[in-house]
Amino acid sequence: MFNPWTIEFWRIAGFAFVALLIGLATGHVVGFLLLGALAYLIWHLVHLARLERWLREARKYQPPEASGIWGEVYHHFYRLQQRNRKRKLKLAAILNQFKVAAAALPDATIVLRATGEIEWFNEAAVRLLGLRTHDIGLRIANLVRHPAFTALFPPGAEGAGGESAEFPSPVDDSITLLAHVVPYGQDRRLLVVRDVTRLHRLEQMRRDFVANVSHELRTPLTVVMGYLETMEDGESPCAQQWARSLHLMRQQTLRMQRIVTDLLLLARLETENRAVRSEPVDVPALLAAIREDALALSGEKGHVVQLEAEPDLWLLGSEEELRSAFSNLVFNAVQYTPDGGEITIRWYGDTAGAHLVVKDTGVGIAAHHIPRLTERFYRVDVGRSRERGGTGLGLAIVKHVLGRHEGRLRIASVIAQGSAFTCDFPARLVLRRPEKPAQANHPSHN
Repeated sequence: MFNPWTIEFWRIAGFAFVALLIGLATGHVVGFLLLGALAYLIWHLVHLARLERWLREARKYQPPEASGIWGEVYHHFYRLQQRNRKRKLKLAAILNQFKVAAAALPDATIVLRATGEIEWFNEAAVRLLGLRTHDIGLRIANLVRHPAFTALFPPGAEGAGGESAEFPSPVDDSITLLAHVVPYGQDRRLLVVRDVTRLHRLEQMRRDFVANVSHELRTPLTVVMGYLETMEDGESPCAQQWARSLHLMRQQTLRMQRIVTDLLLLARLETENRAVRSEPVDVPALLAAIREDALALSGEKGHVVQLEAEPDLWLLGSEEELRSAFSNLVFNAVQYTPDGGEITIRWYGDTAGAHLVVKDTGVGIAAHHIPRLTERFYRVDVGRSRERGGTGLGLAIVKHVLGRHEGRLRIASVIAQGSAFTCDFPARLVLRRPEKPAQANHPSHN
């Protein structure tokens, strides 16, 4: 079989030879060579017009008959057309499978453009969000108007994603939804909305149970503590005989009272509104008082507790909650630092905001424990924690307080060298107050 370019070469040669013969016979060689070139050009234009018409008429799939180079062109275009058809059919089948699978999902699934317009949604979106077919092409933020939801689609934030928000269903206020936006493909976002009402109810039941049980335990524990103190103070031979047992019972009762107090505080932090009562908090004075309490707690252990605080650096927030969080960090440092160890409390500000660092020279914490330290009742060493009277709730309280003040907790620790707990607060909560004449940098003493 001849190469199509070989055939084309012989065709050109044929046109030129015929034009040359006629030109020699008539005495007009140049003129007939130009006529031959024009005929060859017209032949190509005819095939080009046939190709354009064939490509334009999509219903006609068989290419025109031709030989030589145009036959190859038609053949390659036809093969490309067939491959494209197969690819389109395959993509259509995959798309249909996706739509069938997405339609069966219990979660609402909505495909959005980068600017938030709806392209497609499943049946669950109708049930949970109240979407209708005629909503396709509209911005989702214009249809679901809850502030927490619309915050996921800020104006001009095209391509944003990876955020989540909880809000009541626009169809039924008793249903709580969790929306999550995931960017994918080219300028597309996938919005997944899940019904988390049952999880919320279970979480509320847990909070109510903890709060109620903790509240109910306070009275019997107070009664038991009262009787134990009375028995310990007695001078009867019986009291002296059972002195050690009474002392241990009193220790464990105190520990249970501390657990109940912490549980009640955690329950209050979880159930209260996220908005914190913003009031100017004199953090340097607060830390100075906590330092004095830490020295009293240290007692004969001889810890060196240093405080370095910028005296004019205040914070907007709840003084009671901040006191609870900061004291938990400092008292933990006292409890888990060996006798004679050093504890440094540093309060400073920079362009990012305000920062509290509580650093100790204690036993340190292994790296695999750090991610779980803020979980309730999580202990690195159960025996050591109980021996020191820890409740396992201190860092959980710190985490909740910081969350309510838009802050975050960072933990760094090295075994046998000590730990550093850092609380970061945003710049918008920082206040600068003029330093009072009587207020200087707090001295560092033992």
